[in-house]
Amino acid sequence: MAEQGASPHDTADNGATDAQRDDAGATPRRGLSGRAKAVLIVVALVVVVVGAIWYARYKAHGQYLQDTNDATVRADMVTVAPRVAGYVADVFVTDNQDVRAGQPLVRIDPRNAQAQAAQAGAQIAVANAQADSARAQVREQYAAIEQARAQLASARDKAAHDAAEVARYRPLAASGAETRQQLAQLQLAAEQSAQAVRAQAAALTMQERRVAAFETQVRQGLAQAQAARAQQSAANVDVGATLIRAAIDGRVGDKTVQIGQYAGTGTRLMSLVPLDKLYVTANFKETQLALMRPGQPAEIKVDALDGIVLKGRVASFSPGTGAQFSLLPPQNATGNFTKITQRVPVRIALEATPEVRRLLVPGLSVEVTVDTISAKDDIERLRDRQQQANKRER
Repeated sequence: MAEQGASPHDTADNGATDAQRDDAGATPRRGLSGRAKAVLIVVALVVVVVGAIWYARYKAHGQYLQDTNDATVRADMVTVAPRVAGYVADVFVTDNQDVRAGQPLVRIDPRNAQAQAAQAGAQIAVANAQADSARAQVREQYAAIEQARAQLASARDKAAHDAAEVARYRPLAASGAETRQQLAQLQLAAEQSAQAVRAQAAALTMQERRVAAFETQVRQGLAQAQAARAQQSAANVDVGATLIRAAIDGRVGDKTVQIGQYAGTGTRLMSLVPLDKLYVTANFKETQLALMRPGQPAEIKVDALDGIVLKGRVASFSPGTGAQFSLLPPQNATGNFTKITQRVPVRIALEATPEVRRLLVPGLSVEVTVDTISAKDDIERLRDRQQQANKRER
């Protein structure tokens, strides 16, 4: 009953008291403490300083570092293939074996090449025999020439004697001391003697010309012997080629040869990898090559050697992009053209210790970074020269 009789003033007081209670129960709002603000300021300053240092280093040096992960370890491998065809008689090496230059690798059955060499030797003997026979005929011919000369001299003497007799008997026959019949006989004999001289002279000429023919046969025999010797030399080369030796120091890889198989000329039997002459081929984008020059230093990170950084130097540049030397080079004029950033193979010479080189093999993936700061002024210099050239042309 007392609550029903409460006055309006009492009700207002009660409402104010409830509002104050609600305000007292709410969570008070608090700002950052001074320590937290100091930490945030320090962190912001550190970020700004680090960013400034990074930007300064990038402008001073970082922008001249060109890197790519499109790079691999390479080696100028030698493919081992036979010069002569035949069946494999012996294989002297195994997979992944280290060999030295000149070490025997494979032997092809040499009997066929040896038979060809023997045949060429027989041809040499035949040609030499023909040349010797022609030389003997030349000697015989010189004797026949001497005989023909003697006969010619005898015929001339007889012709001279018969002519002298005709001259002696002609006045006698004219005076009647000798008969005209006797003079006619002497004149006939003189004419026969003159004809005999001409015949002996022709025979001598023929004998002398036959010398040239026999000497030609001698030269022909010598030429045939020389040709046979050339064939024998080629056959001997083939005999030597049946034993295939290592052309370089290296390690045997990709060996496919087995004893008893037939190996045709040029058939790949194995490869020799010169592990002491490894290098890196890095395919840089065309936009990275403006300041790249031979001799610039490079850092090489090999995926297989975690944490090891190798040194190297730019050795040379490919004369064309990789696409130009592909099996099907692009022909941009034959269809829709889409511009693609091209890559150019760059050869990097490795500078590594023998211990590290033993761990490297061709095909390993690497990351290459080239320091091009040494050529930082080249672009401006080239631009200035080109502008001067353009002005001169105007």
